[in-house]
Amino acid sequence: MGVAKTILFLYGSLKRGHINHRQMAGQEYLGEVVTEPRYRVLDLGKYPGLIRDDVAGLAVRGELWAVSADHLPGLDAFEGGEGLYARSPVAVVGQSGVETYFWLGEVPEGVRSGSEWPLPAGV
Repeated sequence: MGVAKTILFLYGSLKRGHINHRQMAGQEYLGEVVTEPRYRVLDLGKYPGLIRDDVAGLAVRGELWAVSADHLPGLDAFEGGEGLYARSPVAVVGQSGVETYFWLGEVPEGVRSGSEWPLPAGV
């Protein structure tokens, strides 16, 4: 019997080809997915933040990863280091039991947001 893995939805700097992807070394990429249309990605500059938006939410694009139990604490520490992100369940189309790192900080006035990060120019 295999070791249980946590399924994570990644929408920002941990995705393939981005600045913090090295944090995912040795973990299993499961493919590209979208959330149910109840979230938004905030453009916070160098990094994004995912928030829930039940009124004007979008289907956010990202990647699904299977993360081993021994890798998860380090990832939680990396993502939650400044206390601005926390891992919680997220609704991903066609999946169950998925978690992601939500933004816990204030939503800056006039911040750009959208359905993927980096946001396309002009959004």
